[in-house]
Amino acid sequence: MSPVEVIIPVIFFLTIGVIWGGVILTRHRERMTILEKGLKPEDMKALYERSSGKPNFLGALKWGMVFMAIGVAVLASMYIRETYFVDEAVYPGMITLLGGLGLVTFYLVAGRRTEK
Repeated sequence: MSPVEVIIPVIFFLTIGVIWGGVILTRHRERMTILEKGLKPEDMKALYERSSGKPNFLGALKWGMVFMAIGVAVLASMYIRETYFVDEAVYPGMITLLGGLGLVTFYLVAGRRTEK
């Protein structure tokens, strides 16, 4: 076995260990800070709640528009490639173009919804 075959797995698992240790250390520091400030258990639960209970419809709309635009980009790229015999480079270009167009469209739609 070459040294590269040994070093890469070792680095991979060490990286995972460092990340996991960082997560555990951060949680410990958070909890110690909460205890030092004297917060009640109800206050601690409020800190760790993910959402306020109402769904984020604009976020769902944004990702729906982006993924629909990417799907249209893939289909259009396949059509262009087969019809005009262009290179495969049309795929990333179309995906980037129509994905960005989906985000711009979302911006315009969300701007109108928040003005009302």
